Amino acid sequence: MPDTDLCWWSATELAQAVRRRHVSPVEVVDLLLRRIERLNPRLNAFLLVTADLAREQAREAERALAAGDEVGPLHGVPLAYKDLYATAGIRTTAGSLILRDWVPSEDAAAIARLRAAGAICLGKLNTVEFAYGATGANPPYGTCHNPWDTARMPGGSSSGAGAAVSTGLCYGALGSDTGGSIRIPAAFCGIVGIKPTYGRVSRVGVVTLAWSMDHVGPLARTVADAALLLQAIAGHDPRDPASSRRAVPEYRAALDQGVRG
Repeated sequence: MPDTDLCWWSATELAQAVRRRHVSPVEVVDLLLRRIERLNPRLNAFLLVTADLAREQAREAERALAAGDEVGPLHGVPLAYKDLYATAGIRTTAGSLILRDWVPSEDAAAIARLRAAGAICLGKLNTVEFAYGATGANPPYGTCHNPWDTARMPGGSSSGAGAAVSTGLCYGALGSDTGGSIRIPAAFCGIVGIKPTYGRVSRVGVVTLAWSMDHVGPLARTVADAALLLQAIAGHDPRDPASSRRAVPEYRAALDQGVRG
């Protein structure tokens, strides 16, 4: 199978293929790391590539399948995260030189849920400094470029997420949205982005822009993939005072139910 075919699979397709052992997570990670190495210098979507971690998580994913372990819905699926999310043992800058040496000791709540679901971390994605801006501009670390036309903006503040998902550098990403920061890059880069209902996804471990307005959500290439990611990260978190206690809907099942009220 050509590499260019596999990188465009949906996260849903890849998760099913990995679970059935039709595709190796190690081979998928190696493919994406080569692709990132080739394309990221032009795009600047990734601020940090966690190649060693991704390869180790891919090997562990294969070991779990070989052992017959029960696996999560995103087992072996490589994702990447806006550099606003705390990641244990991994530098987290929020796009600012002020935090250039910050290495959190714990994962953000949404990252921990994706890890528990089996996702593989490819690295941290570009963002407007402290998520304050809609264009994607980031003078401290270099501005991310729109993959459809590198002379144009990718939208922000989740600029790297929009560019990376659109270019097939990862199968989905986490962004954040205070005033359009998921929706704008999704629109500018031609992908799907969801700003969930306030309180649906915990904001614990996410660098704050406006506490009463911040939302955590996914960016993906298909609606089904966005539903898959949202299903994994949604749910009550007692550490977030605004976290909803309402039951999490079955988002993927709802895709086939229509929208008639």
